[in-house]
Amino acid sequence: MLGLGSIAKKVFGTPNDRKVKSVRPLVEKINALEPEFTALTDQQIIDKTAEFRERHEKGETLDQLLPEAFANAREAARRTLGLRPFDVQLMGGIFLHQGNISEMKTGEGKTLMATLPVYLNALAGRGVHVVTVNDYLARRDAEWMGLVYQALGMSTGIVVPGMAEEEKKVAYAADVTYATNNELGFDYLRDNMKSSLDQVLQRDHFFAIVDEVDSILIDEARTPLIISGPSQDRSELYMTIDRLIPELTPEHYEFDEKQRSTTFTEEGNEYLEKRLLESGILEEGATLYDPESTNIVHHVNQALRAHVMFKRDKDYIVRGKDIVLIDEFTGRMMAGRRLSEGLHQAIEAKEGVPIQPENVTLASVTFQNYFRLYDKLSGMTGTAATEADEFAEIYGLGVVEVPTNKPIIRDDQDDQVFRTAREKYEAIVEEIKRAHEAGQPILVGTTSIEKSELLSDMLKSKNVPHNVLNARYHEQEAKIIANAGVPGAVTIATNMAGRGTDIQLGGNVEARVIEALEAEGDDADPVAIRTRVQEEVAEAKQKALDAGGLYVLATERHESRRIDNQLRGRSGRQGDPGRTNFYLSLEDDLMRIFGSDRLDSMLSRLGMKEGEAIIHPWVNKALEKAQGKVEARNFDIRKNLLKFDDVMNDQRKAIFAQRREIMEAEDLSEITRDMRHQVIEDVISEHIPPRAYAEQWDIEGLSAEVKRVFGTELPLQEWADEEGVDDEAIRERLQSETDKLMAAKAARYGSETMRTVEKQVLLQVIDQNWREHLVTLDHLRSVVGFRGYAQRDPLNEYKTEAFQLFETLLNKLRAEVTRMLAHVQIMTPEQQQAMVEEMQARAKAEAARLDASHAEAPAPAEPTSETPQPQQGADPFAAQEAGKVVPLPSGSRVDPDDPSTWVHCGRNEPCPCGSGKKYKHCHGRV
Repeated sequence: MLGLGSIAKKVFGTPNDRKVKSVRPLVEKINALEPEFTALTDQQIIDKTAEFRERHEKGETLDQLLPEAFANAREAARRTLGLRPFDVQLMGGIFLHQGNISEMKTGEGKTLMATLPVYLNALAGRGVHVVTVNDYLARRDAEWMGLVYQALGMSTGIVVPGMAEEEKKVAYAADVTYATNNELGFDYLRDNMKSSLDQVLQRDHFFAIVDEVDSILIDEARTPLIISGPSQDRSELYMTIDRLIPELTPEHYEFDEKQRSTTFTEEGNEYLEKRLLESGILEEGATLYDPESTNIVHHVNQALRAHVMFKRDKDYIVRGKDIVLIDEFTGRMMAGRRLSEGLHQAIEAKEGVPIQPENVTLASVTFQNYFRLYDKLSGMTGTAATEADEFAEIYGLGVVEVPTNKPIIRDDQDDQVFRTAREKYEAIVEEIKRAHEAGQPILVGTTSIEKSELLSDMLKSKNVPHNVLNARYHEQEAKIIANAGVPGAVTIATNMAGRGTDIQLGGNVEARVIEALEAEGDDADPVAIRTRVQEEVAEAKQKALDAGGLYVLATERHESRRIDNQLRGRSGRQGDPGRTNFYLSLEDDLMRIFGSDRLDSMLSRLGMKEGEAIIHPWVNKALEKAQGKVEARNFDIRKNLLKFDDVMNDQRKAIFAQRREIMEAEDLSEITRDMRHQVIEDVISEHIPPRAYAEQWDIEGLSAEVKRVFGTELPLQEWADEEGVDDEAIRERLQSETDKLMAAKAARYGSETMRTVEKQVLLQVIDQNWREHLVTLDHLRSVVGFRGYAQRDPLNEYKTEAFQLFETLLNKLRAEVTRMLAHVQIMTPEQQQAMVEEMQARAKAEAARLDASHAEAPAPAEPTSETPQPQQGADPFAAQEAGKVVPLPSGSRVDPDDPSTWVHCGRNEPCPCGSGKKYKHCHGRV
């Protein structure tokens, strides 16, 4: 019996059906215009672009221009690429223009579809960004679709890592800019660290289309983009702590695989405390519970996570002397990406590779908050429906499933569940062998490099030829994918999300033509080669079709249904036949974490034999429910992280807007005057409290503060002794005197010079204090969770304290800017040159004196651990200031500014930086 919901769907259609139906009249309107645009010359197509722009400037909306613009873009695509967008591609393009996510199956032509809304929105003249997951796709799509934009009279730019700033500026100025999500976010942060407008790269955040939108806005949204600078080197600490972790036994810690968290037990804490005291990391009498030990506890926790949670060849690979992270969703290497908060260094220590210094955050932004900057955002992918709630709640994006051009005839079979991983892999190998012998191309999906290589070894033992595509063979990706549709081809791939290349039955014509041209060299005939390759591919395609099309065999279920659907979607493109199957075991991660014990005991009771599998739709539903739970939990984690980041984001936007205002302003004297007057207001409120009697005024403290801030002495005591003078009168006089002081400075140096100085001082003070504020917020965020034990909401606590810290930051900014401008002394070029020469002469004389005293001192045969005594009369601070090299008795030379030369320094010796403190209390502090 049908429920009311099912009956309503049959009568009225689903909400998605209604959305699709609503744009059909627009599609018909575009199609009706086709004869008119087919008749245009190439130049007339370009002229149409100028006409549309003019009409838009005169008030016609983009929605009104849509039918003609889409018809013009479709004609340009047909002429340049030989591809005429189907009606379903027009639909997808309309949904993108409306600010939705267009979900289109693999092979339905998302890349071409995007050119339609991109062209329409680029008519506004504010630039459109097309966002891709990697630089290969950004280059490929920009060069390929750039031909269409060129035929329409529009410019195309590409932004990828490693480009010069000048090239990037040109790319961002283009009508259409293809860029990676990472580079867009980093350029936004870099722009907000620039000191002048002409250095800023991004001109606007008008409209962005995000390709593989689920990968970028959900999978990668868990980690923020961070621009950082190096901090002090702590390699020895990481290595010492790392040596302790293998000593731990299971009772020393707990590992929650489901929550991906590790914690030390009471026994573990006691054992570690004892070992840390023995190794000298904890000082005698100290405990792990002391506030001073917070840093050590943090490093110990990260070392435990590195050993227990992060697996080699699954989460990362060792490449030369580097730890390279692997994207769990795409199986790609993420070169240049590092884990934060010392976790990457802990993994480096674990693997015995050189430890890179930790970094301090200079600027950061999450992908959620970066992409919410755009006036309009849209996206496209093959799989978004399962995450529709998250897209709607976080980004305000609707998900529309666009119908396929041809019906899908792929056979999606029920999962096969085996008791053990061994039985599963043996069954997989037999199934691969059968498909290979039948001439059916087969794509085998694995979840890690380790498992792909295990399967590869098993296939080698059975003499089954195959290709392996994972992070180790990243460079061969294009060639492997191009041949994955050849009859009988066996391709093992570690995840297939976001690869951006279709597997074509029979093989990829373009890739095969390029390969043949390279093989035959200069004597090659391109036309003959293309004809031959096309015939070979057509014949091979028919064989693959006869064998049943592409067979996708997955060796495990992923945490997310979306990733499984992406793998499935590789088969059955454009109405081709195909089949998909998932081979699972009760020992798989997902099955093991989500309670396979009961199922195992039930299967045992049912008398399931060795090598047999359970196959039933109920199993599929149970697994999908488990995946749904994981997805919901991950969404909650991301949502919670975003709530915290939103607090910082409001502050970030305020600071970045202030910087922009400063860069755009020609005269900042009014802003600095308001700051100065506010500082005076604060100083007087502190020393002359409201409604206080004159004898309660702290005039002495006020005089000292005015001298510190403004560098001048004023007769404040005389003013206070006058009859009838109140705090308001003193405030007005103080403001008047300091205004005169700054006016005299402007007259002395010239108002233009003073305006330049004001701008630079303001930007420098904002940047320095904002960086310190970010570090403070990071520390606050790491400890505020404990407030939950006191029945206080950590988020509300964070909001309150972050707001107070921001108020403190603004007060500090005003005070520092005022003090710096009051004390600034501007040198003439001649004075600067004289100062440089004097410093060089002093440094030279000091070097000669130190070298002479070093030559007189006998050097011991071996390095000594005794505390080196400073040379009589030597000033360590002067040596440090001059950048000089200070000799140690061992004969080694130590540069106070270069910690890498401090290799022989003991923890109880004076710090080589020249501070006068012991090394362990200065740069060696942990």
